[in-house]
Amino acid sequence: MGKSKDFLRRIVEEDLRSGKYREIITRFPPEPNGFPHIGHAKSISINFGIAKDYNGRCHLRMDDTNPTTEDTQYVEALKDAVKWLGFEWDNGVRHTSDYFPKLYEYAIELIKMGKAYVDSLNEEEIREYRGTVTSAGKRSKYAQRSVEENLDLLERMKNGEFKEGEHVLRAKIDMASPNMKMRDPLLYRIRHAHHFRAGNAWAIYPMYDFAHCLSDYIEGITHSICTLEFENNRDIYDWVIDTLGLPPPRPYQYEFARLNINYTVMSKRKLLELVEKKVVNGWDDPRMPTIAGYKRRGYTSESILNFCEQVGIAKANSVVDVSQLEFCIRDDLNPKVPRVMCVMDPLKVTIENYDGSEEIDASYYPHDVPKEGLRKLPFSKEIYINREDFTENPPKGYFRLTPDQPVRLKYAYIITCKEVVKDANGNIVEIKVEYHPDSKSGSDTSGIKVKSAIQWVEGNSAKKVEVRLYDRLYKVEAPEGIEDINPDSLKIIKNALIEPAVITERPDERFQFEREGYFYADPIDYSDEAPVFNKIVSLKDSWGKKKKAPEKQQNEQKPRRNKKAQVDGEVAAMSKEEQVLFDRYTSELKLNNTVSEMLARDKKLSTFFEEALQTHNSSVNIANLVANEVARELKSKEISELKFTPKQIAELVKMIDDETISTKIAKEVFESMAQEGADPVAYVEEKGLKQISDPAEILPIIDEVIAKNPDNVQKYKEGNNKLFGFFVGQVLKATGGKANPKVVNELVEKQLQL
Repeated sequence: MGKSKDFLRRIVEEDLRSGKYREIITRFPPEPNGFPHIGHAKSISINFGIAKDYNGRCHLRMDDTNPTTEDTQYVEALKDAVKWLGFEWDNGVRHTSDYFPKLYEYAIELIKMGKAYVDSLNEEEIREYRGTVTSAGKRSKYAQRSVEENLDLLERMKNGEFKEGEHVLRAKIDMASPNMKMRDPLLYRIRHAHHFRAGNAWAIYPMYDFAHCLSDYIEGITHSICTLEFENNRDIYDWVIDTLGLPPPRPYQYEFARLNINYTVMSKRKLLELVEKKVVNGWDDPRMPTIAGYKRRGYTSESILNFCEQVGIAKANSVVDVSQLEFCIRDDLNPKVPRVMCVMDPLKVTIENYDGSEEIDASYYPHDVPKEGLRKLPFSKEIYINREDFTENPPKGYFRLTPDQPVRLKYAYIITCKEVVKDANGNIVEIKVEYHPDSKSGSDTSGIKVKSAIQWVEGNSAKKVEVRLYDRLYKVEAPEGIEDINPDSLKIIKNALIEPAVITERPDERFQFEREGYFYADPIDYSDEAPVFNKIVSLKDSWGKKKKAPEKQQNEQKPRRNKKAQVDGEVAAMSKEEQVLFDRYTSELKLNNTVSEMLARDKKLSTFFEEALQTHNSSVNIANLVANEVARELKSKEISELKFTPKQIAELVKMIDDETISTKIAKEVFESMAQEGADPVAYVEEKGLKQISDPAEILPIIDEVIAKNPDNVQKYKEGNNKLFGFFVGQVLKATGGKANPKVVNELVEKQLQL
């Protein structure tokens, strides 16, 4: 089934094997008194996942038994969370309130059996009578009431004749039980409050321990899966069902460890406090651990589910490091999202010896075979760089622009500083430079050696954007309350500059801002006129560095080895052998600097690359695939341990070059090669993955997409050009990624003009 056999799945499989149940039915039963959080995501993935794995059904049931805290907005948030995570509940949303009449009947039955009574002790007396873990409790004198008196009192309670707290209905079990919850637990209490579904029909509401097990039974639930805090409640669960003598099949409760994450609170009470005291901007604030918060921040449902799967299903509580969740979103976005350049703190740069303008081709996906996703970068004599990418007094190891050190503008030219312009206060306001015309990336013949490439945007075309830098909401690992809030959990940059294609021709809603992190176009506040981007996560675990800072200070006096590692965009100088390879790759094979450096510095990668080139002479495309996909496989393996050969990688690239398959399909083929050792050519043939390039096959699909989206067609014709990507994406989706993107682009453009 693709999942490890955790203890819950082993139970399910044994129940099916023994014939205990013919069909597995689970449920996700949240109380609608707040927005669902990451802990609920784990419960959702378990309940819906088990039902899916064993061809069963999963119910979504709102445990709406407390009218004082519940609301329809929370119901909608819970429904949205389940859908966003990719699950569908069986046959409509259910509510415990649907069963109020039947639950009341069960309560009457317990009274008639002498197993329940109306108690008139007050709350303090009930607590006192319960006893302690070392001493037995004492039963209330009201337990001696007759069946008739109990039935009469319960009816009058239901009709609203008594004040809240004046009476409760209790089960009559065992006041000496070692399980404190079995000492005559409450079944009903009086609440004079309007219920968001039942209105004012009821003045009494069932307690969780009574309503939950019976709702499970009514719905035919087989496995009632709860978190460990309900372990002691299982005795009540079984007592109610067994005492009522309910015929099989009946449900059984099983418990798993709840999800606890450091630097995070998941108490609904504490989350509600954050919202009500306006510490955050609502339940969907991107700093909140709610599903709505993660969704708005830019997390993907895949990353949340991967995290839940990695955490696993255990029987003992533990605390998970939040960095594991952050790793999952990085891992999910890294191969998916386009890379773009954003200048957070702009510093003007004037290229004095450059006149005119040009457009530079750059790939959104430099980590992938560059067949799709190119954009144009405007270039002129006025550009902006990040202020931190220039310094007059460079510390040791600073490889960016200085008065004496040239640097490459990524995808473009090498520049050399000529003059630093300052204002009256001594602040740098402009850098005047000259560029080297023969140093253009991909065709550099200048002979100038630089050690890093920096971000930039063209002055006239760059778009001003608001960037919201989100960090962890709490500053301590085990936060207690508002006093532990991280004051730097949100920083807003109002005047960042981004390359224009991000706004006018967005290929996606999520991006990697190079060297800055992963970002998401805010789904509520974003507009093309006032773009807003949320930081999803940094490129690296910066908190891990903070925690290690004291240790680093202690070791400051120790001699350091010269490591060949990249740190914050700066790298150590290459060896002579590496430099020879780098020069060949950039000048002769026309590879970009990043890929050239990666291959040159890694002996395994360069060996694999050179061997693949002997089969198919497509240096750029093979290099990109080796530097990314193959590199991931070689992190922990030798070349001889791989399930594919350099020749097969070359054959895969050849199919892309020949337009036999698309780059999207190529990813699927590569995964099969890496995991199963599949032959790429045979796999494509066997699975029918060849690219569709015949316009006669593609046109009907395009026409269908256009016909289904008349509103978007109208908006496109009115000037909303970014919708062009929507139509292309829908066509590619309809063909399972098999349609030739180039042909699709041409045909979509033609059909939209009709």
